[in-house]
Amino acid sequence: MKRTDLVAQPRALGWQHLRQGGSHEVWANASGKVQEAIPRHREINELLARKILKTAKGNP
Repeated sequence: MKRTDLVAQPRALGWQHLRQGGSHEVWANASGKVQEAIPRHREINELLARKILKTAKGNP
């Protein structure tokens, strides 16, 4: 999955970019209680993308 497609989905759910690391960005939901690291690579493995989206949708 392309990174731009992946980042668009949590952003649409109200998630916000918190900070950047070496090769990842940390995103958090509106309350800031749930955080998820998203890699800064052009292509992201489908299994990892599904896990990130599952967390973003509130099904950890």
